[in-house]
Amino acid sequence: MDRKVVVGMSGGVDSSVAAYLLKEQGYEVIGVNMRMWHGEDAAGENGACKMSAVEDAEHVAQMLGIPFYVADFREEFKSCVVDYFVEEYLRGRTPNPCNACNRFVKWEALLQKAAKLGADYIATGHYARIEKLANGRYAAKNSVTAKKDQTYALYGLTQKQLSHTLMPNGDYTKEEIRGIAVNLGLPVAAKPDSQDICFIPDGDYAAFLEREAPGRLAGEGNFVGMDGRVLGRHKGIIHYTIGQRKGLGLSMGHPVFVAGIRKESNEVLIGENEDLYTCQVLCDNINYMAMEDLPEPKRAVVKIRYAHMGSACLLEKLADGRVKCTFDEAVRAPAPGQAAVFYEDGYVLGGGTICGTLP
Repeated sequence: MDRKVVVGMSGGVDSSVAAYLLKEQGYEVIGVNMRMWHGEDAAGENGACKMSAVEDAEHVAQMLGIPFYVADFREEFKSCVVDYFVEEYLRGRTPNPCNACNRFVKWEALLQKAAKLGADYIATGHYARIEKLANGRYAAKNSVTAKKDQTYALYGLTQKQLSHTLMPNGDYTKEEIRGIAVNLGLPVAAKPDSQDICFIPDGDYAAFLEREAPGRLAGEGNFVGMDGRVLGRHKGIIHYTIGQRKGLGLSMGHPVFVAGIRKESNEVLIGENEDLYTCQVLCDNINYMAMEDLPEPKRAVVKIRYAHMGSACLLEKLADGRVKCTFDEAVRAPAPGQAAVFYEDGYVLGGGTICGTLP
């Protein structure tokens, strides 16, 4: 069995400890820092894309006594993540850049780099586990800690990618990982987790989109009520997402929410809290993981956003390949563009992109 593994080292505590754990397990470990964004030199203090992150990763690699490389994936990141992010917002949808980055950059590009270095595996610091099931398929499985579980962001990985991936952190809690780093004396032991999208460290999506898509953004339009009444003017659809309450600038006398975005008419639909709930969600771009297909309706637990705890539902494959999720109880504010991830007994069955809802 090949015992050489390339670890994607971001300069954070999770990937640093992952490299250590694999070395302890007897693997020949190679550290690779992935340079992904052209503007990373100016990234925020907590961003994994900041140049100091490269220095942190290299320092840890030296302490662990493993080779270290910096790989330039900026072209792949721009085309597969940033361009996708921009286009989704222009369509009035809410993109999921981390999922796209995992599928097309962190895994696909890193696997290609690993092959050049003679390694058969790649590894990351994600809190998840990978198992080969009795049906011969590979699947991501919940980590031991629900608090940090990151399987939601991994549903798009292919069978080939999963079969060449190791995730040692899935058997530990975050506190245990930090404890290992402290005991090793790693300089990143107390480094805070990155909270922002790495290419928008200040969180100002609108300003970023204005820079990346000049002249393509729709301007002001109407806020409209559920009955079609014009309620006011909005700043542009890129400023809004389903379920949003703050920043609307509407004086309705009570809280109201974004209930829909109509790109064709440049309208933002405003409703009450109860208007955000639905029992049926449609998904396209399905990636099957633990199961090969969905030939008949199947019960599952489905998460409609990263922080969602998951709700029981019935999965049904439609004739056009989309999947309809019928929830036992209505779910709040499913946003087109976000992922719906299907689970059974802690394993990822698959998932897709939310493309609509039914009454």
